Order: sequence, then structure tokens, then C-alpha cells
Amino acid sequence: MQIIRASAFAALLVSGTSWAHFPVMECSKQETTITCQAGYSDSSPALNETIRLFDYDDVLLDAQKTDALSKVTFEQPEGDYYIVFDPGHESAIEVDGVEL
Repeated sequence: MQIIRASAFAALLVSGTSWAHFPVMECSKQETTITCQAGYSDSSPALNETIRLFDYDDVLLDAQKTDALSKVTFEQPEGDYYIVFDPGHESAIEVDGVEL
């Protein structure tokens, strides 16, 4: 019986990796601002995570932490830009300004 319990416990530990979640981000452009909401694929919010705004020369234009609603708002920059949410443990999410 102990072997069955140990096997079941081991299976739970291994299957936990299949429950992993990945970052998601949705951005929208208003007249002079860009608002992004970040989160995870399991519907959990990305609270106090850094979202970065870069120009096409990879110069950091702005960086902000998500608020209590997992949102940030940037002033829309001149020229081309992209926005990055990289929580560090999964693949980073990039949103290109031309897609907005």
C-alpha cells in the first residue's frame, strides 16, 4: 500500500509541471497613451510586474510596475516601439506598436 501511495505522490509531483502557466499581455492604444494589462494563462493577475517600453533601437523608453488591476499606462512615444512583459521564468511577451 505504501508503494502505491509513494507512486501516486510521485506522479502528482511530475504532473505538476503540466500545470505551468505562461505570461499573457493585451495592449490597446488611445489617442496619446498605451494601456497594457498583463497576466498569466491560468487567469491569475500579474501584480507588481515590470512592463518595459522600447524603441526599435532597443533603447528603454519607460518601465512601469503593474497596478492592482495588472495594468500600466504609457505615454505614446514618437516613432516605432514595442512593449515587453518578461516575468523571468517563462518566455517573454512582446507587443509591437504597429500591431495596436
